[in-house]
Amino acid sequence: MAAVTTDHHSSPPLPSLYSFGVPWPDLNEGLLYTDVVRSTGNATTLIELYSSKYKNSAPLQGFVGRRNPSRIFSLSYCFGIGANMFSCILGQLASKNSQSPVVYHRLPWKEPFAPYVLQVLYEDNDMVAINKPSGLQVLPGGLFQQRTVLMQLQWKEWNKVSSDCSKRQMTQETHPVPVHRLGRGTSGILLCAKTKLAKTRLSAYFANGTAFAGDDGGEMELSKARRISKVYRALVAGVIERDEFVIKQPIGTMHYPGVAKGLYVASSSGKPAFSKVQVLERDAQRNQAVVQVEIHSGRPHQIRIHLAFAGHPLIGDPLYDIGGQPKAFEPHSSCDCAADDGGYQKPVQAVPGDCGYYLHAYQLFLSHPVTNKRIEITASLPPTLQTQEERDQENLQR
Repeated sequence: MAAVTTDHHSSPPLPSLYSFGVPWPDLNEGLLYTDVVRSTGNATTLIELYSSKYKNSAPLQGFVGRRNPSRIFSLSYCFGIGANMFSCILGQLASKNSQSPVVYHRLPWKEPFAPYVLQVLYEDNDMVAINKPSGLQVLPGGLFQQRTVLMQLQWKEWNKVSSDCSKRQMTQETHPVPVHRLGRGTSGILLCAKTKLAKTRLSAYFANGTAFAGDDGGEMELSKARRISKVYRALVAGVIERDEFVIKQPIGTMHYPGVAKGLYVASSSGKPAFSKVQVLERDAQRNQAVVQVEIHSGRPHQIRIHLAFAGHPLIGDPLYDIGGQPKAFEPHSSCDCAADDGGYQKPVQAVPGDCGYYLHAYQLFLSHPVTNKRIEITASLPPTLQTQEERDQENLQR
């Protein structure tokens, strides 16, 4: 079970508070892309606009391969032109007005499987910490536009925890939002803010830790500057000789098929990142090890990249290989099919959201954003990431 305590050395772990979640509808609501077309001398058609501007969201076939195009586009200035909207010349249609709105409706589709039940590990009037299961995306992106943590947070009716709030607080709507991210395949603690003040301060905690990651003032100074600390468990390839070590490899981006803004990788020209690794258990027979990683910065996919850079990629990671680089891929390969998925272009190569690796956000230590009280939150470990001693202790407690 999960644990929540306020003193690192005091009370034993406590179970999670409760769970919540709504089963996913069969189809999502689709997406709306809204653009403004300005009158120019160039003749631009609808298909040219969307296949160029949103080429990372859908291939050409994703826009034209529809049985009923009239359900896809809504053009306030195209009324009466007919169903053949793809051939509308935007420059001519916008000539009467300086600008005209165009809305592309990406049709609803069935998103891939994703779990929906979330455990609440800690909650008060300012924040809530949940135990995110592996396979659930935090924020909308790619094929997952509805099946996300954010949507479950929005669907739930949140009540104030204590009764000593002001009348204004009692009537104020609460919509928790994540203040950091976890990869879709990563499980464990996800911290969410309930108020604007908590969101601002918690976001600043994470940003400050990242800002100090590149300093040469030493680990002690870095620890003093942080008001939040994250500890992860991971299963990595290889038997690591050192008991503890630090990785300071910068992380940058590279062009990669299927990742519109570039793939994060180990890069000498990237931004500074800091990870402290402790080996908890070695398994020479299986050539693997259970490690604990404390990150002092929060670069995307930092732990996966850093451990791979150190020569010990996560077991089951479909993307990152030794050196912190992606596994071999064809630079120009992509899928031109547009199935019943709203025209989304499926990547052929592995992408960061693919699951299969073992990584768990295990512990979170922070100063409360309002009361400044020291809080410790612990999410129960998957059996694969437990040491033999921890498994033995758990069996004795049953």
